Amino acid sequence: MANKHGAGPGRSDKGTTALQEKPAKTKPPSMWQVLMYNDDYTPMEFVVDILTRVFGHTHERATQIMLKVHTEGRGVCGIFPRDVAAMKVDQVMDHARQFEHPLRCGMEEV
Repeated sequence: MANKHGAGPGRSDKGTTALQEKPAKTKPPSMWQVLMYNDDYTPMEFVVDILTRVFGHTHERATQIMLKVHTEGRGVCGIFPRDVAAMKVDQVMDHARQFEHPLRCGMEEV
């Protein structure tokens, strides 16, 4: 409700809102790494294909990541904001299920 000077709730006498007086403090979104885990059944070529299709890696880079997954048990596919990382995990898991591979993929905060 405005008073006779035109100032209403949340407004000062100068016509600015309380929100405008405080500088906005936002922090960048946290980043998440998408991880792929080794298994003894999913073909290496299938993993390379997913890394190129879903994550946009070159064939050479996808092969490097696949070999890391194979030799070390897991590898980082990419680092993204949380929503994008979750979408990438879903895409990998859906594609693996479609072709009946037990490929596992997950994400963790960086």
